[in-house]
Amino acid sequence: MIYVQIVLFDGFDPLDVIAPYEVLGAGGVVAGGALTVELVSAEGPREVVSGSGGLALRATGTLNPDNADLIIMPGAAGRISEPENGSKIDTIPVLLARTMETNLSALMRKALDNPKVTVATVCGGSLALAMAGLLEDRHAVTHHMGMDALGATGAIAVHARVVDDGDLVTAGGVTSGLDLGLYLLERELGPRIARAVEELVEYERRGTTWHNRGLEAIAM
Repeated sequence: MIYVQIVLFDGFDPLDVIAPYEVLGAGGVVAGGALTVELVSAEGPREVVSGSGGLALRATGTLNPDNADLIIMPGAAGRISEPENGSKIDTIPVLLARTMETNLSALMRKALDNPKVTVATVCGGSLALAMAGLLEDRHAVTHHMGMDALGATGAIAVHARVVDDGDLVTAGGVTSGLDLGLYLLERELGPRIARAVEELVEYERRGTTWHNRGLEAIAM
């Protein structure tokens, strides 16, 4: 059985979490229990407040790179930059940086170092890992507004909806969590399971899925 952990942290983006949670959960059902999904945090079971109007979700477990097969890191929700009136708020870059100053950074490094674990991200989740120095020389995508920042960390920014770099799978903007979930179902459980869930949730995947394999393209 494939055990998936989706990470919650203070200020997370709810759709980054709920989209893959529902898609993967449905996949587990139509695959007869071959996959299970749990919301977790680095601190263990707790109520975790998102960055969207105080909406909270409950983590029922503790992030454990030794136990999970697949770990999904979401991005944060909020403003990109501070208001012009000078008021101080926690912008998305601040939330991501603060998050990776916690024990979550060491746990995600451990996950990326574990060959038995696949790490996946939605939207700014890849940028959080990259800002912590965890994605150097790895192919990845993030929200389109963060692509330059992603490349500045030493990661190799790829313009695609989903980027498969082996044991690292990243997805672009917020709604790409749906595409990520369906792609992971196809990769882990096969195309028939992914197609069944597409029909169930009435969503067709869109955009390009880039794979780190095959011949290098020659510049034109």
